[in-house]
Amino acid sequence: MLAFIGILSIIVSVGLIFVVLVQNPKGGGISSNFGAPGQLGGVKRANDFIEKATWTLAGTLGVLALIAVILVERPKRPQQNDEPQLEQPADGQQPG
Repeated sequence: MLAFIGILSIIVSVGLIFVVLVQNPKGGGISSNFGAPGQLGGVKRANDFIEKATWTLAGTLGVLALIAVILVERPKRPQQNDEPQLEQPADGQQPG
């Protein structure tokens, strides 16, 4: 299960990298490359889609990271008793 979460996280990360690289930091985004003057509504929707995809992929990656942390097994600590342990003699004889 943890391997599946890891592979899914890698796929989501690559998708997030792609979506972020498509965006233009000055606000033009995909509209500066593909937008024609008659398609202003289509360009606005494309920018909205890219923004929603960015937030969705980022949120998905965060949730996958939390699931991975929950699924990882932690090493078990030995239980400590309140009572002191009596040492046993090495040769197997009873003290006394």
